Amino acid sequence: MTPEEAFAEMVADGEIVLDKLDFYAARLPDKIFIHYGEDDTRLTFAEFKRRSDALAAGLAEMDVMPGDRVSVLTRNSLVTALSMFAIWRAGAVFAPVNFNLIGELLSYQLKDTAPAALITDVSFAGILSTMMEELPIERFIIHAPRLQDHDYTGAQLNRAFAGKQVVSFTDACENAGRVPSIPRGPFDLANIIYTSGTTGPSKGVLQGFRWLSQYTFLSRMLGTEEDIIYCDLPLYHVGGAFALLARAVWRGNTIGLWDRFSASHFWDRIEECGASSCILLDVMVPWLMSAAPRASDRANTINRVHMQPLPANHHEVARRFGFDFVTAGFGQTESGHGFAALIDEFGDEEGTLRALYRGFSKDQLRATAGRYGFAVVDGAKPLPKGFMGKPSPLLEAAIVDEHDNLCPPGVVGQLAFRPRFQGLLLQQYFNKPEATLKALRNCWFHTGDACSALEDGTFVFVDRMGGYFRVRGETVSSYDVETLINTHPKVRATAAVPVPARVGEEEEIAVFIQLVEGETLTEEELRDHARALMPKYMVPTHVRFIEALPLTPTSKVEKYKLKRRILDELGIAPRT
Repeated sequence: MTPEEAFAEMVADGEIVLDKLDFYAARLPDKIFIHYGEDDTRLTFAEFKRRSDALAAGLAEMDVMPGDRVSVLTRNSLVTALSMFAIWRAGAVFAPVNFNLIGELLSYQLKDTAPAALITDVSFAGILSTMMEELPIERFIIHAPRLQDHDYTGAQLNRAFAGKQVVSFTDACENAGRVPSIPRGPFDLANIIYTSGTTGPSKGVLQGFRWLSQYTFLSRMLGTEEDIIYCDLPLYHVGGAFALLARAVWRGNTIGLWDRFSASHFWDRIEECGASSCILLDVMVPWLMSAAPRASDRANTINRVHMQPLPANHHEVARRFGFDFVTAGFGQTESGHGFAALIDEFGDEEGTLRALYRGFSKDQLRATAGRYGFAVVDGAKPLPKGFMGKPSPLLEAAIVDEHDNLCPPGVVGQLAFRPRFQGLLLQQYFNKPEATLKALRNCWFHTGDACSALEDGTFVFVDRMGGYFRVRGETVSSYDVETLINTHPKVRATAAVPVPARVGEEEEIAVFIQLVEGETLTEEELRDHARALMPKYMVPTHVRFIEALPLTPTSKVEKYKLKRRILDELGIAPRT
């Protein structure tokens, strides 16, 4: 398939996700769209559209205008899902917030976004009240769970919300006002999603509706209306919100939705919703594999799993649980879905039990993946570490050196993308023109990831560049870790480095701390300081006090020396 053919199919399949919701609400009105397992709630396509449209009317009634940003801060995935489509319907911009953020990290994002309205849980009233005076927010839609709801906490609004425009989320979803009718085009702004900055605060990535279509295109081409998708990923990230939820809309799929991953309840949930596909991120795989093997391990409905990153034991995992296919690739907030691979783990042998199998047949899936440019490989054969597959036909991929010269196969450089058609990548970084120009220099988008191209046209991921790492499914910036720890009055300077995690393919955080001369500080005191300012996943695992940080002649911290020191101390071999 040529890039032109792939692009024509993407456009023909519908570029605006709202239009696809309207299509299935009319064509399959009584089909279950969302199976929200937390409260055993099931919404058909027609009912989901009705509620989200009513919420859009509620936003318009609050004077939220087309182009305004609306932030969503909630742990409840159904609330987020309804809000996302309502915000788009109102012509506004969906701006989800990581619900783990606290303190300066949270206030920074809300101040930077400056939303016209905030949709949030009453449980956040306390933390929001501490920063209310500095937040430029006057309109709130509050989700207040009932006593019988799984997320009921008993929290209530406080005096900090006095004088603000406050509307009940439940009432807003029953608003009888006029539903906005705002035409949406492929280049219109859909989302602002924050991604960790490496030399400064987090950056808001502006994504258009065509970006959304590009990001989901290859994955949705592997599915049929018969598929059921499982999602336990947070909807403040592109993986949960778009790779799973938005993709389900494009294919008219039912989606089983939970607020968070649970190793102990994973298979019960799969059985409850009958899912045929899901995403497993890093530590999810070893957590599932740590359970004692059972004769019934293959008696589940999952036949296709996306693993990110691809673990070395993917074949063992697939054979144990009957996953016929594993997909791999590269997904990013800025560049979307850059690479794709279909790993055939069973060949013509039965993986998923025939009576439980749904979606494309094996032959159809292989043929479809090949047609759209996936690398289709045998899972029983060794794959290189970091295997990502072949580039999307919609994007041109390259490995470049520091001067943006192309690197030959096998040479490690920075991964860069160039769109073959307009509107496929990020529009810009919000309020950060210099960062935008730097990332898009020489007509390439620079991902910040070290990769290499192989002779056969596939690509492999090697390492992260620029001071950020992956911890428990989150991208963590060394800048944020260091800046927050440095606020302690006894700390003079901090350097954060990644250490291979003891479980999974991701990382833990190690910090080296130089104290103010004459001061003393215990590790526990330092951790208490970190816990007060950071989400749990960002708190360093390893803390080391050091007399002086090693510096280059230009006063840059030589982090490679610190990383080598902690690895030697812990007896951990560097990943190769």
